[in-house]
Amino acid sequence: MDFHPQPAGGTPKPWAFPTPRRDVLPNGLTVLRCHRPGQQVVAVEVNLMAPLDAEPEGLDGVATLMARALSEGTDKHTAEEFAAELERCGATLDAHADHPGVRVSLEVPVSRLRKALGLLADALRAPAFPDGEVERLVANRLDEIPHELANPARRAAKELSKELFPATSRMSRPRQGTEETVSRIDAAAVRAFYEAHVRPVTATVVVVGDLEGVDLDEALAETLGAWTGTAAEARAMPPISADDTGRVVIVDRPGAVQTQLLIGRVGPDRHDRVWPAQLLGVYCLGGTLTSRLDRVLREEKGYTYGVRAFGQVLRSAEDGSGAAMLAISGSVATDVTGPALADLWQVLRVLAAEGLTDEERDVAVRNLVGVAPLRYETAAAVAGTLADQVEQYLPDDYQARVYAQLAETGTVEATAAAVSALPADRLVTVLVGDAAQIADPVRELGIGEVKVVSGS
Repeated sequence: MDFHPQPAGGTPKPWAFPTPRRDVLPNGLTVLRCHRPGQQVVAVEVNLMAPLDAEPEGLDGVATLMARALSEGTDKHTAEEFAAELERCGATLDAHADHPGVRVSLEVPVSRLRKALGLLADALRAPAFPDGEVERLVANRLDEIPHELANPARRAAKELSKELFPATSRMSRPRQGTEETVSRIDAAAVRAFYEAHVRPVTATVVVVGDLEGVDLDEALAETLGAWTGTAAEARAMPPISADDTGRVVIVDRPGAVQTQLLIGRVGPDRHDRVWPAQLLGVYCLGGTLTSRLDRVLREEKGYTYGVRAFGQVLRSAEDGSGAAMLAISGSVATDVTGPALADLWQVLRVLAAEGLTDEERDVAVRNLVGVAPLRYETAAAVAGTLADQVEQYLPDDYQARVYAQLAETGTVEATAAAVSALPADRLVTVLVGDAAQIADPVRELGIGEVKVVSGS
């Protein structure tokens, strides 16, 4: 039998993360635009300089409620009318608050971009913040909190932040507030936070999509360019400090059949020269199903469905200072919590003693660099990364340079960065599980003092 010859793969096309064009509108609004041929759904990201540490004392969560209330009516439309106008455009509008500030995200077909930009401008320029709508959002947020506390992963994250950061730091407390603080928030508090921190001169808008034939300058001038506001004095960012003394906190969940693991510390962010090597080394450790942690804990021992290691930027400052959360997360069966942690620590010790292999490094580079064109196939993915760069005070070509640096990073450099990022003797471990069953086996490991707290 004769077979047709198997087709051979072609030469890959050169690819680089796009660098946007940067402009400043007369009202002080910074604009980053990026033409992506074929992307008929345009993504718009707006960065608002309204960080969580600017929230008034006792009103944690007001930034989140302000972000959610931006689309609940304007000086032109009620909440229902505004939602209907968005639907007519085929657009979606979302907003959330985090430590660096508030992010507003819009996606819309390019044919209706101008109309949607007008709605976005109205939401930023003149949000109504009706009493009834804010009360509803407060009630919704209060309903969410018990569900978050019941979620083991969310509960672990809350406890890790509380352990790492001093009580005076906003980073030690839940991003979206607690029942106590959220219940104090009303429409007046939301409006006061908006008026204090939301203005065009400190905002940046990112527009990504197929802009061929679109007069974006005119569309912006008629919409976001008409947004006015007072100038703002530069706000000093409080320094980030954390205590990574090795210790264990068990959040007690009697009868839990699984233990949620979250092991972490605070380390350098993307401004540090070590970031590309750290990204590569941590990925080799726990970035994918083929990483070292998964090979041992999942494939060899069968303790877990998966364990991940990652670095997540918490906040950066204009002076280049900042910090990232470096962590390992996953879940294991209650009865193997002790052995799983023992093997996890052994992986970290072997990494420090023997290092990564060239094969591990090569696979990680292929995964991180080789799949980048697929990762950034949509306008929303590109816009989100550009907006991240803005709020982290990074240059517009940063992401493109990181991929080049990853490809040049050697095995020894990646090993050193991974060991420095997650040293076996400087990690705070949070376990959400049945303390009666797991506390004694964990104490026997000698990985730090063990403390048990209530899971409620």
